[in-house]
Amino acid sequence: MIELRPYQELGGAHHGWLNARHHFSFAEYHDPKRMHWGHLRVWNDDIIAPHSGFPTHPHRDMEIITYVREGAITHQDSLGNKGRTLAGDVQVMSAGTGIAHSEFNLEDQETRLFQIWILPDEKGLAPSWGTRPFPKGERSGTFVTLASGLAEDGDALPIRANARLVAATLKPGQTADYAIATGRKVYLVPASGRVEINGVTANAGDGVAVQGETLLRITAEQESEVVLVDVA
Repeated sequence: MIELRPYQELGGAHHGWLNARHHFSFAEYHDPKRMHWGHLRVWNDDIIAPHSGFPTHPHRDMEIITYVREGAITHQDSLGNKGRTLAGDVQVMSAGTGIAHSEFNLEDQETRLFQIWILPDEKGLAPSWGTRPFPKGERSGTFVTLASGLAEDGDALPIRANARLVAATLKPGQTADYAIATGRKVYLVPASGRVEINGVTANAGDGVAVQGETLLRITAEQESEVVLVDVA
């Protein structure tokens, strides 16, 4: 089953400095049919105005992945970590027993990012944070694993969940395949462009919820960047 969730039909909120779309119930947006997708709990598509952002706030027992699409985001947390994550790169925060952090767009341009929350396999672990650059050229034409809690993905940023996040950049006409293990679910969003997934066309920002499939064949109709989460 492949279900298309058009960008314009997503929940959302506009706070002046923040224009957000929610693929799943979040904050004041509530849809009992879209509470989660397997262990994937949140997928927010955020546009953050220049020189603004999220002031310090706490999290607990959640794996939080930030995928920067345009611009940059600067993170600072209660563990003493500070870092600037650029477009195409990923940061991971394991909230564990509790962490407080801020995220600001200190740039002169908008920052666009996906914030993805995944339920951890185990609660009550020590919090942590990490970031890593992933040059887009390394994933041109194929999916590259950026963050993962699966044993076979040792080179990815670690998360404490039975899940992985992959991304690919595709030129027009280029195809990338993704195999899905039995019983797992996938949620895919084109960060840019337009792609066809097993005959279903998705534009930038659309959500694609997948279950009961064994192989996804993603073909770019335009130059595209695709982000995919594979969860139990």
